[in-house]
Amino acid sequence: MANDRFEPVIEAQPTRLRGAAVLVIGDEILSGRTQDTNTGYIARWLGQLGIPVREARTVSDVEAEIVAAVRALSARYDYVFTTGGIGPTHDDITADSMARAFETGIDYHPIAFAELAARYTASQIGTFNEARQRMARVPFGASLVRNAMSVAPGFQIGNVFVMAGIPAVMQSMLEDIRPRLVAGAKLTSRTLSVYLGEGRIAKGLAAVQKQFPDVPLGSYPFMREGKYGTSLVARGNNEDRLAAAAEALKLMVREAGGEPLEGEPV
Repeated sequence: MANDRFEPVIEAQPTRLRGAAVLVIGDEILSGRTQDTNTGYIARWLGQLGIPVREARTVSDVEAEIVAAVRALSARYDYVFTTGGIGPTHDDITADSMARAFETGIDYHPIAFAELAARYTASQIGTFNEARQRMARVPFGASLVRNAMSVAPGFQIGNVFVMAGIPAVMQSMLEDIRPRLVAGAKLTSRTLSVYLGEGRIAKGLAAVQKQFPDVPLGSYPFMREGKYGTSLVARGNNEDRLAAAAEALKLMVREAGGEPLEGEPV
């Protein structure tokens, strides 16, 4: 278990901000047995760093599917964050899939192996058996991603950050990743709600978007106490432009016969 095999050979240093992608790995998500809460958390967390999530995918525990998704997303975006599939069981194949995606080998990382062995010895929670040893397997060229919840690590290979699927552990790993990211301006949003259907405001919304091409605008229908309405959301990192877009949305809503309400509908 030579340590030099695991020294990172590819660092994630984007030259322009293309954003990030989230890749959720696991049959339990696709079957509906487990609800994915990680994607939303990652998107909000990255938004605070000014890194927009541009795409999210979910794939099954099939190596070919994971490899294809990782290669496509890592080529398209500055960063890829994966969750799931790095535990001790037979269907935890994410580490092997990452090795194949980056065309490298895989072995027990000496630091991870030693730390896991020490944890199981000290805690008396069970033997450090072959299944648990699997959690120390890391592709060559990867660097460890620590987590404060337990010793079992994730890892970074290239611009891909491989994390656990358990939400609390994944969130802990993000804090170890934070210093490795090139942050942008913090992303914020302004929300207006109106008791008008999307069809009533679609044309006006398109006109406002044309007026503010640099401010992404979204419309989200809702129903409250039997009444249809629409929430309008403007997102960006320029507060002046956001404020101007919000005022334009208010004017548009009033011209359509509605009264804009600040924030989400109540």
